[in-house]
Amino acid sequence: MLRRLLVPLDGSELAEAALAEAACLAVPLGASITLLHIIEADAPHAVHDHRHLTQAQEAREYLEVVAAKIPAGIPVEKHVHENKVDDVAKSIVEHVEELAPDLVVMCTHGRADLKRLLYGSLAQQVVASGTTPVLLVPQQHMFCLGPAGARTVLMPLDGDKAHEDAIPLVAHLARALSARLHLLTVVHTVSSLRGEQAATASMLPATMSAVLEMEQESAAAHLAELAAILNAEGLSVTQSVVRGRRVEEILSAVTVLSADLVVLATHGRKGTQAFWNASVAPRVLEKSPVPVLLVPAT
Repeated sequence: MLRRLLVPLDGSELAEAALAEAACLAVPLGASITLLHIIEADAPHAVHDHRHLTQAQEAREYLEVVAAKIPAGIPVEKHVHENKVDDVAKSIVEHVEELAPDLVVMCTHGRADLKRLLYGSLAQQVVASGTTPVLLVPQQHMFCLGPAGARTVLMPLDGDKAHEDAIPLVAHLARALSARLHLLTVVHTVSSLRGEQAATASMLPATMSAVLEMEQESAAAHLAELAAILNAEGLSVTQSVVRGRRVEEILSAVTVLSADLVVLATHGRKGTQAFWNASVAPRVLEKSPVPVLLVPAT
């Protein structure tokens, strides 16, 4: 299910941080790695304090050097897009469609760059295409995923059945990493509601409180059912339902569970403004201390 990994590189050591994660994943998954470099037209002199690669030959030489750092036994392919492009993000998305990887692995360069990354439509466009998961690795992340390291994969679910379509892929990944899978659902409290629900709660607090309690009970029963199915398949699965604001509770669970990876199924809203403002995924991405895997919901 995850046999071809694509790592876009811009010539900087920051971008190469994603390479370590890709290599760690490639071994248990039995996957190959494709290194991709896009040559940018009218590129700035430097990118993240490294000289910008502007010629096809130096880009090929750079990928050769990077490929040599990948442990022996992992198949590596190298691809340089020689025609200079104005929109690197768009070109990477086009190459995802052309090369058809099973997973794209990228490094985020901090909060400002992450927001630019999403507004620039790279990760968001790949996810919105509805086919390819994207693994985003925090800049300062020093822990490498792999069967010797990963302990817990955290997968928040919100009751959207489409999001549950990602469970087989997540189960496959957790099994390959010999990791526990923890399913989490966050149910609002009356005080954490927003918008129309908050207005309704202010007028009918007892009714809304009862509705939320029923939602909690239903979520707990559903997660228990999912966990039982996956446990019967030989996977180690636990589950929990907590109350509060979704982003804050997901990030809290990362700490409490010592999670090594967060998996978020997302519809990848095509409007970047809507994606940034309304979706849980980018707000978790902005603050998560561990890698976040975005899986397109069908």
